[in-house]
Amino acid sequence: MKPLFRARIWASSIVAILALQGSCVASQTDLNDYPNQPIHMVVPFAPGGITDLLGRLVADQLGTLYTQPVVVENRPGASGHVGANLVSKTEADGYTMLLGTIGIHAAYSSYSKLSYDPVKDLQPAMVLGASPNIVLVPANSRFKTFEELLAYEKAHPGELNYATAGPGSSVHMVTALYEQLIGSKLTYVPYKGSGPALIDMIGERVDVMFDNLPTGYPHVKSGKLRMLAITSKDRHPLIPDTPTIAESGVPGYDAGSWFSVAMDSEVSPAIVNKLSGDIRTVMSTPEMKERLLDMGITLIASTPEEARSTFVSETEKWSKVIESSGIKLD
Repeated sequence: MKPLFRARIWASSIVAILALQGSCVASQTDLNDYPNQPIHMVVPFAPGGITDLLGRLVADQLGTLYTQPVVVENRPGASGHVGANLVSKTEADGYTMLLGTIGIHAAYSSYSKLSYDPVKDLQPAMVLGASPNIVLVPANSRFKTFEELLAYEKAHPGELNYATAGPGSSVHMVTALYEQLIGSKLTYVPYKGSGPALIDMIGERVDVMFDNLPTGYPHVKSGKLRMLAITSKDRHPLIPDTPTIAESGVPGYDAGSWFSVAMDSEVSPAIVNKLSGDIRTVMSTPEMKERLLDMGITLIASTPEEARSTFVSETEKWSKVIESSGIKLD
């Protein structure tokens, strides 16, 4: 190799190394100063649902740690994709995050014309927690047990309607899986979040809803709704006397909801890791774990890498449900 050529290679290598070092130093400097302004948490559903309640709890704890406000913004629509798309289009400075769900990160194949790509345009910070769903009917419903409901649905397909937190939401998906396993259909009524759906169910304008335990159960305790079953494989310690769907006539049924934190794909991994670790810290205290359990949520607080793996496996599961059900939302 000629001396001049070797010198050029050496010079190029030095420039590259210095540039990398400069980038690392800049990144570390930014991280040490983060956050130095309010953070925005986009909750892609209407106020009153479990995603909103959970988001506000995290925002409150994280804001105390950072001594910076964490402002919750509700941006409902398209099963959470309106809010998720907004996060994917914001400046990648680490000051906007998304409280996501199955509908955004695992059931997106129900939409074929999204204006963003949930896989490429968002990166996971963590899977925050998981919760089973519960089968609800109005307090004055004719159905006193899940077995009665199941028998009626099979004998009268399409006659009963069911509410969801939005097309393609986790509440929609767990109901679609149920329809597949019982071989019958209910009439679908979409809402922009569990809050509005529960209001209509209390008003007896909706027959059935497979809602998240944390948002539906308070209305059961108040006597406004009746709870017939739980969607998880095992009974839940919060409601040990409530039977599972699997033990009540639908063997093998097991489904639930999970919640995540994500950011724009171009946000520095250092900031994503810091945010993930800080949320894990504030939510892993005995007080927060107990509070979440009282809400019906089991804390997971995974790493970004673990969350990415969950997104992949859950996408495979729910894509099969979407394909088999023929769910098309655009």
